[in-house]
Amino acid sequence: MTRETGEDLSEELRELQDALVNTKNVEQFLHEMAVLAARLVGSDLSCGMTMRSNGRPVTVACSDPVAAKVDAVQYELDNGPCLHAMREGHVVRIEDTADKARWPEFERRAAAQGIRSCLALPLRSEGSRVGALNLYGRDVSAFGRAEAQRAAHFAESASGALTLAIRLASYAALIEQLRSSLVSRTVIDQALGIVMARENCTQAHAMSILRSASQRSNVKLRDIATAIVTSVTGEPPQTPPAFEADLPTSETDFLNARRPRRRYRRLVGRSRPWPFRSGAAIYSGPRVPRSRSDRYPAAGPRRSGRAPAVPPGC
Repeated sequence: MTRETGEDLSEELRELQDALVNTKNVEQFLHEMAVLAARLVGSDLSCGMTMRSNGRPVTVACSDPVAAKVDAVQYELDNGPCLHAMREGHVVRIEDTADKARWPEFERRAAAQGIRSCLALPLRSEGSRVGALNLYGRDVSAFGRAEAQRAAHFAESASGALTLAIRLASYAALIEQLRSSLVSRTVIDQALGIVMARENCTQAHAMSILRSASQRSNVKLRDIATAIVTSVTGEPPQTPPAFEADLPTSETDFLNARRPRRRYRRLVGRSRPWPFRSGAAIYSGPRVPRSRSDRYPAAGPRRSGRAPAVPPGC
C-alpha cells in the first residue's frame, strides 16, 4: 500500500474536515476519527482513542470492539503502549506481541485477542498531551515505515481537529448553561412577584422567603419557584423561546428588522399620542394645536401680511 505523502495528507485533512462538519457532537466525531485512522493508515487494523477523564484513562472512541478490549487490558494493568504514549508523549511500537519483550502480560493478553503488533501515538490539544491514538494490527510488523509515517501525519492532523472539537464542545456546554440559567431566572422572577404581592414585601425579603423554603425542604430554588407559579396559574411555567430564534440570520434580515422602526419614527413621530398633565387630570390623547392668542393672551391674534413700515427717524 504505497501512496505519496502529500496525497495522504490532503486526503486525511479532507476526511477529517468532513467528519468535523458532518458530526453532531464530539463523541461522534471521535468515533469517525478512529474509523478513519484504521482505514487510512493500513489494512486490517483496529483503532482506539484514549483520553483522560477525571485523571483516569478511558477509551472515548474505537473502530471495533477488539480495540476497546485491548485498551481495557492496559487500563487494568496500568501499563502498555497507549498509556506510555499518553503519559510520556512518545511514539510506541510493538513489532510482535508473541515476543513479550516490554509488557509481557499485556502482550500475552493482546495476542489472545488476535493482535500481533501495536502502534501508539500521543494526541495533543493546545500544546498539552490529552490522549493517545492506538493502532492494533493482526499481522506481525504491520506498521512499517510508510504506515508509521501515515499514522504520524494523521495524529498531527487529528490533534488540530480534536482541539477545535473540544473548544466547540465547551462553547456548546456554556451556551446550554446560560440557557438553563435564563429559564431558571424567569421562573424565579415570576415567583418573586407572586410572593411580593401576597406578603406586601420587598424583592429582597421575597427572595429570603424563597431561599428559606428551599433550605427547609431541601428542594432547589427553581423547583420551589415552579411550584409557586403553578399553584397560582394552574399550569407549569412556559419555557421562553430560545434567544437564537430572535437573531437575524443574514445581513438582509438584519436590515429589514431595523427599517420598519426607522420608518415608523419618520411617519408617525409627530402624530403619536403624548401624555401631559393639566392640573390633577392626565390627558393622553392626540396633541391639539392651540392658537397664538391662547398661548400668549397679551399678544393678541397674529396679524396677517407684513408688518407696517417704520417711519424714518423713529
